[in-house]
Amino acid sequence: MPRILFSDHDFPDIGLELELFRRHGIDVEVAQCRSEGDVIRAAQGCCGILLQYAPITEQVVNALPGVGIVSRIGAGFDTIDTAACQRQGVWVANSPDYGVGEVATHALGLALAVTRNIVAYHRDITAAGKWHYLSSGRLRRPRELTLGIVGLGRIGKRTAQVSRDVYKRVVAYDPYLIDGDFPVFVERASSLEALAREADVVSLHTPLTAETRGMIGERFFAALKPGSYLVNTARGAVVDVDACLRALDAGILAGAGLDVLPSEPVAAGSALASHPRVVLTPHAAFYSQEAERELRQKAARNLATWIATGRPDYVVVQGTRKPAA
Repeated sequence: MPRILFSDHDFPDIGLELELFRRHGIDVEVAQCRSEGDVIRAAQGCCGILLQYAPITEQVVNALPGVGIVSRIGAGFDTIDTAACQRQGVWVANSPDYGVGEVATHALGLALAVTRNIVAYHRDITAAGKWHYLSSGRLRRPRELTLGIVGLGRIGKRTAQVSRDVYKRVVAYDPYLIDGDFPVFVERASSLEALAREADVVSLHTPLTAETRGMIGERFFAALKPGSYLVNTARGAVVDVDACLRALDAGILAGAGLDVLPSEPVAAGSALASHPRVVLTPHAAFYSQEAERELRQKAARNLATWIATGRPDYVVVQGTRKPAA
């Protein structure tokens, strides 16, 4: 019977995955791995790994020649050394399209929360006893604002779609798309700085790579119009948090809505958590009951499909290792 490692998770129960693997005749080792060593020890005798946050590094891959596939519960895969997996022939898979609508509507919700001061109004009423439409400052009409989207993949496109009737214009920056892949109602920005100069509200929808890590930093904020807004439902490390705080304090940013941070959860005493013009949500943009179920099923099914056919459903890195006959 093939055996896989379910390396880590933060779900209340994992009956969904265990039942799927049972139906496919797959044995499961369940752990809560936090380090390379944890993964190496727990994955002995396993042919695949289902992971949420556990590190799959070159050391892990080299130490586990029997592992032919790693599948991440999520669309991103920045905890996986994909180059090392490719060199060693290990398949990498993910759940690329499970919560597109949820993330897009969450991004729009955060954008409206910061531009309409919704959280600030609530805080003024409940904490300060203020009841006045000007309690948290003057507001601009969303229909007069331009939304700028960084990264026009599945989620970026859906965000543009759900936002097009809210904002005056939608512009986007994505150097990897040809013009024909831009929706007709989305204008193309020639560079990240050009988008910053055009946008009043910026929403991030890019993966975390060596290229995108920290790219929303000093240079980007210097190009923004004073009084702009930032929303991040992508990856926390895309934003230089210290530069973001300086932009808030300088008035370059009028507000920021952040669902993801470079380090999660937010640290006690964090300046982000106490900043009056920051709205935080706990990496929840992906979530609905339906999206979570789809996310988990697709990630687990990658392993079952690979064991049955030699190829997972959702390929990130094409490997050469094969399941045991």
